[in-house]
Amino acid sequence: MKTFLKVIFNSEGTKPSEIVDRLRSLGFSLIKGEQDMVYNWPDSATAEDAIWFADKIQATLQGFKVYFELETVD
Repeated sequence: MKTFLKVIFNSEGTKPSEIVDRLRSLGFSLIKGEQDMVYNWPDSATAEDAIWFADKIQATLQGFKVYFELETVD
């Protein structure tokens, strides 16, 4: 399972490099393409794990004036 993340930055918000550092601390890696980052799950991950992780991402980015979009695929 993989979770792809797209981030929309705000000119009035936190620097993109700081956002990327925070997301890397959660285990995300930068990628090229339509999505900005990816998180590779262990084989035992469930859909419930992905929802829990989405909450964690939201808490990590709260107050930084960015929007994000997630897509988790098996």
